Amino acid sequence: MPWKETNKMDQKEQFISEMLQKEIPFSHLCKKYGISEKTGYKWKNRFFEKGKAGLQEQSREPNNHPNQIDGDTAAELIRIKFAHKAWGPKKIREIYAKIYPEKMVPSLSSVKRILDKAGLVEKRKIRKPASSDCPRLQRQIQANEPNDVWCIDFKGFWKSDGEICEPFTVRDKATRKILCASLMTSKSSDAVKTVMQGLFKKYGLPKAIHSDNGAPFACSNGVLNLTSLSIWWITLGIMPNRSVKGCPGQNGSLERMHADIAREIEGKVAGGIKANQIVLNEWVKDYNSLRPNEAIGMKVPDDLYHISERKYIGDFDELEYPMGYLVRKVNCTGKILMNSIRISISRALKGYQVGLRPQKEGLFDVFISDFLLGTLDLNSSCFYPLTDLKSK
Repeated sequence: MPWKETNKMDQKEQFISEMLQKEIPFSHLCKKYGISEKTGYKWKNRFFEKGKAGLQEQSREPNNHPNQIDGDTAAELIRIKFAHKAWGPKKIREIYAKIYPEKMVPSLSSVKRILDKAGLVEKRKIRKPASSDCPRLQRQIQANEPNDVWCIDFKGFWKSDGEICEPFTVRDKATRKILCASLMTSKSSDAVKTVMQGLFKKYGLPKAIHSDNGAPFACSNGVLNLTSLSIWWITLGIMPNRSVKGCPGQNGSLERMHADIAREIEGKVAGGIKANQIVLNEWVKDYNSLRPNEAIGMKVPDDLYHISERKYIGDFDELEYPMGYLVRKVNCTGKILMNSIRISISRALKGYQVGLRPQKEGLFDVFISDFLLGTLDLNSSCFYPLTDLKSK
């Protein structure tokens, strides 16, 4: 198997993977990949020393570059990092300076470069939110383009061979394309989040997600009825958009699609969840690519839908707020610390940082990302949720 110029790294990783399995003698494995045993041992040793980073092509720059950090210094920086894995380059550099006061301390950029090359720097994702003045949780957002609004819900369940089949559905409102119809064994926030992470990776991010007022999309006892799931959407720049209570017709097109599933699949397939999911997948495929839809001019959803330009790059390690905001992290009980006093905000926010925008003396507007939650009053040590859910 000669090395392909455009795919060398993949082949090196495959070589290491097969080597670790020890199913083929090393000499035979080298012959299989069309390399000498000397080259095979070189990749093996580099992998054990540096992991996958050691398989990258090595620089051909001169070893005596005038700005290069010597090997002993680099090794010591890496040793300190291994001893303090949670620390960043600034702290590692500071510790090095204290241990070796007689030596020249590398610049911060050099320390970052050394740790980054060793694969020891975790990239932190910071989102800069756009400005916003008020939540819009019950404004019925119009969907003019694909990914303006996704509609989501759980369809009522049915049983097959004693197993409960309950579809979780996601559909693009503008094009009617079904993005997901997954038979779930759990309706928890974590279970739904896992499915939606897969959808975001595949289709990108919508501008808004329309749901009803049931769990796990909303809860009656949370601030603005937000849940950990809808808070997560907000941190990704997705606006939760709910039907007004008692008005299921506001998500009517999704309900009609559920009625189609009930009419054509529900109770008609034996074999439990697995068999029903196979049939449901084929039904979705036909719905998107073959079945004309009157609401979109008798076209099919696949003719109109395209993935979002807003890509999902993962969850953010922290949120960034404008200058002048106070930033506080919400603890596991839903509280923040202000002037040595713990003030309850919401358990749904646990682990997130909220931004406090100063108003008049003792009052702060409380934000999660660019989403206004309410007002914190230091005079009474209380948080007051924004009760008017409609935009100003």
